[in-house]
Amino acid sequence: MYRGRLERDLGVWAEKGLIDQTTAGRLLAEYDQRESSFSLGRVLMVIAALLLGGAVLLLIAANWEAIPRVARLIGIVALIWSAHLAAALLRNRDALRLSEAVLVAGLLLFGGAIALVGQMYHLSGDATEASLVWFAGAVVAALLYRSIAATVVCGFLAFVVAGVEWSDSFGMDDRLLLWLMPVMALVVIGLVRFTGASRARHLAYLLMMAWVLLLYGEYESPTTALTIAGVGSVCYLLATLKESPLRPLAASAGAAPAFYAFLLLLIGLAILHLETNSVGERLALGIVTLAAAIGGIALSGRDNGAVRYLAYAAFAVESLYLASDTLGSILGTSGFFLISGLVVAAIAWIVIRLERRFAGRSNMETGQ
Repeated sequence: MYRGRLERDLGVWAEKGLIDQTTAGRLLAEYDQRESSFSLGRVLMVIAALLLGGAVLLLIAANWEAIPRVARLIGIVALIWSAHLAAALLRNRDALRLSEAVLVAGLLLFGGAIALVGQMYHLSGDATEASLVWFAGAVVAALLYRSIAATVVCGFLAFVVAGVEWSDSFGMDDRLLLWLMPVMALVVIGLVRFTGASRARHLAYLLMMAWVLLLYGEYESPTTALTIAGVGSVCYLLATLKESPLRPLAASAGAAPAFYAFLLLLIGLAILHLETNSVGERLALGIVTLAAAIGGIALSGRDNGAVRYLAYAAFAVESLYLASDTLGSILGTSGFFLISGLVVAAIAWIVIRLERRFAGRSNMETGQ
């Protein structure tokens, strides 16, 4: 997505004479050489590693009973070590893409080995403990190899751990997920900072969003929803206000911190909508939601497109909701469509004015 926008922007700048075609091509080539950029070859290589690792595991499982127990254990350990040693050798020879693929295959073998060895020796424990060992092994591999692919695997394995624990306990009766999910999210964020796997941070943020929903399911009340909205608003202000001491740190992570903080605020407000009963409460909450959407546009409308469009959507949905909940019930269906049309037209006018203002401010700063 970003590469497509960058290529279009470079083409426009070259046509306007701001840069020459040679410079535009060199800039695009430099972006394509970055490890974080999309590469079809890298994706296919990782898919091939997953398929090969799965084939090996299925082959072993099919002939499991025919293999002596000692041979099974030696073979499993040899496969895991061979994959990791091969990944290290390939990395030393600057074959980073192939090294990442082999490392992912090694992590898959490690996960399969945990299940097979546990079954073979009838080890005590549950699926959550096994998935935690798998997650910990992936974390160690990501640190030792400074691997982007292993960091992404850690992000997915965090969801595996949470899902296994949730399905085993059918809730949070043992309270393990209350602290385990935030800890795993922090570990993934730390790995993202260490390895440079910028896209993997979304997995950590999504894990925290899931944790918030689980938290509300455990402590279902308006107070919990209000707390979620309050924490989201504080985090959003810390990530966007120029006076905030955390703004440089949030800016170094791109648009994600502000977007997910704003999303957390809207999640809290949406839950509060479900908790309110009277028309007056819903109207007051609707005004707060509209104010939050306008605040998001004002603070991040120019620099953060993700927050801007999320705020647009929240403003439009809340406006239609208020129209249907108040005026719609009084005026009937025809009146509701009339009011909805006027509301959408007003929203479109506001959006156009805001975008023109952002564009004018950007031109003024460029001129200075």
